[in-house]
Amino acid sequence: MPRPGRSGFTLIEMLIVVVVIGVAAGLAVVNLGTDDRRAVQGEAKRLAGALEHAAELAQWRGEPLGVSADGTGYRFWRRGADDTWTTLGDDEVLAPRALPAQWSIRPASFAGAPVAPDAILPFRASGRNEPYALLLASPEWSLVIAGDPLNRVQFAAVAASR
Repeated sequence: MPRPGRSGFTLIEMLIVVVVIGVAAGLAVVNLGTDDRRAVQGEAKRLAGALEHAAELAQWRGEPLGVSADGTGYRFWRRGADDTWTTLGDDEVLAPRALPAQWSIRPASFAGAPVAPDAILPFRASGRNEPYALLLASPEWSLVIAGDPLNRVQFAAVAASR
């Protein structure tokens, strides 16, 4: 019940409000700050989903598809009857993707052997694919994204470089 003749806030009430605002601002800065690991893992999840989708789509359509990584991004391909590769443009999930500046992606291996940087890693229409790996790296964090013969895609940290 308010006392007659008193108005305003007490010092304790003002301190509590300042503390609550400070805690909220601190949490906002932590959540909005760039976390390189979280960003790389988010991109790895996106790519892993796209790789699984491409392998399933190759089976469903009965045509070979592939993925390539050129250092600054990755794209998906379709192999025609004449054995030439053309860029996929009819699937939103498999649209070409450019990575943020200073990030890189490259093929690391296919069927257990190293591959050329410009290689297209194929997904067979039969669904029987060779194991493969791609290396996704930022200035501070690197992940290997690997697919197995059952078309399951996983990723794991390689090393934190500082």
